[in-house]
Amino acid sequence: MRIKSNWFKPGREHTPEELAGAVSFVAYKIGDNALKNTRKAKFEVAVGAQYFAFLSEFLLFLILVSDRIAYRRLSGEARVAFTSTLAQRIAETHAENESRLLGGELADCKRRFIDRLNQRAGEYAEFGYDENGPDFSFTRYLAYCMDEVMDEKDSGWIIDHLMSIEAPEAVDMLEKTFRGLLESEPRAPRRRTSATGD
Repeated sequence: MRIKSNWFKPGREHTPEELAGAVSFVAYKIGDNALKNTRKAKFEVAVGAQYFAFLSEFLLFLILVSDRIAYRRLSGEARVAFTSTLAQRIAETHAENESRLLGGELADCKRRFIDRLNQRAGEYAEFGYDENGPDFSFTRYLAYCMDEVMDEKDSGWIIDHLMSIEAPEAVDMLEKTFRGLLESEPRAPRRRTSATGD
């Protein structure tokens, strides 16, 4: 999956809220891609409530990964502004999609997502994350939570898929996104190369 990880107009420092807006867009794409890849790998994720439960759990993981990266890269005040804005943006997008496709009040869908995020934040707080990424327990907890979402026939098998493929790729993409968005120097434009026919 290709992601855009630099600003369209570089050369100025961006606010934590602007950074959160960019990361929220990328994170939602990463979560959606993980869901598509899981279905392509022949795991049953039914359209409907199970689909949104899977996506929600993966998005919660991505928000908490982003918060850990922000802890390393931003000041304390900037990190709080970033993470709260990121959570609100992703919750709004997820709630809009869920309420439109499954029904229910938008505000209720968003509140459920935020409540679950607060719960997961306390649970993931027990696990480590450093410059090398999440520790085994951090990723294993995502797999454990997702195991609860899956049907019995996929229970257990989903753990290896998430820990060996989807979670590491998602973390790598988020780390790359942060590196690109936090670069202070504008990137040199890429030159096109084309065959001249000579």
